[in-house]
Amino acid sequence: MKLNICVDIDGTITDPYYWLKYVNPYFHTNLRSEDIVKFDICRILNIDDETYNEFYDELGEQIHLDNIPRDFAVQVLNKLAEEHNIYYITARPDKYRQVTEKWLCENGLPKVPVYMMGHHNKAEQAKELKCDIFIEDRYRNSVFLAKEGIKVLMLDTNYNRYPLIDNITRVLGWEDIQKEVKKISNK
Repeated sequence: MKLNICVDIDGTITDPYYWLKYVNPYFHTNLRSEDIVKFDICRILNIDDETYNEFYDELGEQIHLDNIPRDFAVQVLNKLAEEHNIYYITARPDKYRQVTEKWLCENGLPKVPVYMMGHHNKAEQAKELKCDIFIEDRYRNSVFLAKEGIKVLMLDTNYNRYPLIDNITRVLGWEDIQKEVKKISNK
């Protein structure tokens, strides 16, 4: 069965901790991936939104351009795109569309529609696309999508290790995603 698969970008396709190499020198910190146990970086850094937004405005484009894909993300997404409809849905604001599309292309990811939400509420867009599976890393997004009846494959990170609810399956990497999609599409 051909599925409609929506895929988040940051922390899902990309390395979830890559941005630390920018955060640490900017904020004079020494954070490591194991320190990132919450999604809210402002709370971890003990800064306000305005301070974070200044950082993101200054370095966001470079961070998005330099990031690296998670292991096997490129290979698995290209394989999935041969059999299913893939859509990228990201919380990134539209001002990063050009750099996002450039990064996806330069890293050999499937050329499919990119939805730049500018916020974390992705459920409406996913429902419009008749999403069968949403691949995500943020716990709050995963719960919201699952409660809307969308099957979520949540990529394991240090910041999303909370109890799972119905419709969420924790996956350890892109090879697990490939197996889960195969199981679902064979039903």
